[in-house]
Amino acid sequence: MTPNPKPDRDFPWWLVILVATGFVLFYEVLTTEVYAAALNTLMKGIGITVAVAVIAFLGACLMGLGLAVLGLSRFIVLRQAARLYIEVMRGIPIIVLLLYVAFVLAPALVALVNTVLEPLGVEPWRTRDFPLVARAVIALMLAYSAFLAEIFRAGLQAVDKGQIEAAQALGLNGWQRFRHIVFPQAFRMILPPLGNDFVAMVKDSSLVSVLGVSDITQMAKVTAAGNFRYFETYNVAALLYLTMTIGLSLALRRVETRLRQTSNR
Repeated sequence: MTPNPKPDRDFPWWLVILVATGFVLFYEVLTTEVYAAALNTLMKGIGITVAVAVIAFLGACLMGLGLAVLGLSRFIVLRQAARLYIEVMRGIPIIVLLLYVAFVLAPALVALVNTVLEPLGVEPWRTRDFPLVARAVIALMLAYSAFLAEIFRAGLQAVDKGQIEAAQALGLNGWQRFRHIVFPQAFRMILPPLGNDFVAMVKDSSLVSVLGVSDITQMAKVTAAGNFRYFETYNVAALLYLTMTIGLSLALRRVETRLRQTSNR
């Protein structure tokens, strides 16, 4: 019986098709007046989209790693607190959480800050001074930290306990074991799902448009409402998102291959 070929060794015809289609679409965009005008406008939202995705993902990674460590703590209170947070955040739709943070949590934080500032004679902080971009980033951080916590937990638990015991026998303390033994091995295992979640974060960053944040999606909504060319405008928006996500996916796959080759040496 002939063994099935490995998918990783297949010639990437799908990539050839996507690249060829992308060239055709970009040529159409650059040579057609309506498409070109939409592209010029939507390009202004790329910076916000990238900034929101990167900052929110980095913050979610830090929170997720902290939650994973708490979830593996020997103290039951910390474990249960981490589990409570994870289950609650995973059960709330991101758009609901986004609206809650923007219009409930943000005003509450402003009121809390004002209770501290008023006795000091400092001018009170107004809710409108809390940037909508910051509210959106906080919401995405809270949402994704719960999912990333499970990824980090699985990676940390997958590290061979024998290596941890050997490091402990060598006199390494808890932080040294985590830094030099546990985390480097766990990171290689969790890099693929982390990369997938980052690509998902780039796409989910479009939800911030409901707050009026000027990302690609918001710029597309405003542009289409002004020129009534919904087909062309949203085609350009989809093309920009596809370019970013596919480019990220290819770059992450390259990094994974490099790490796999390094670990096999």
